[in-house]
Amino acid sequence: MSDIRPRMAVAYHFFNDFDTTTAVYERIRKTYDGPLSMADDFMVWNVTKDDITVRMAVTEERTWSPPLAAPAEVPSLDDREEFAERSGVPLEAMQFSDFTQGGFDDVDDVLRPIFEEASEALGQEFPYPGDE
Repeated sequence: MSDIRPRMAVAYHFFNDFDTTTAVYERIRKTYDGPLSMADDFMVWNVTKDDITVRMAVTEERTWSPPLAAPAEVPSLDDREEFAERSGVPLEAMQFSDFTQGGFDDVDDVLRPIFEEASEALGQEFPYPGDE
């Protein structure tokens, strides 16, 4: 997150509960001090060019999604030009960044201490991936 510097970082795919959230939050804050939300079910991010608003959706708990009216289709790359024209978003802006195209971010300095700390705290060796 510190490398990417997002407008809003989102911590997700963890058990977000009263006894886990603080530890996850504190771990993230060791290396990242920007805007952060701790994702939870039904959390919504309204993103505009000027702001990002985080809120919880109001839902009916016992609803089922309606069936699709037609089979789902993968978006066509040819549609980008039409979308660019219609939305005012420049076609050049609809590309992957150099960072994303690079396909790799070295996070060893963040992850290795977590493995070492867990090994020490639990009295069990958790080998760092690639060091086995």
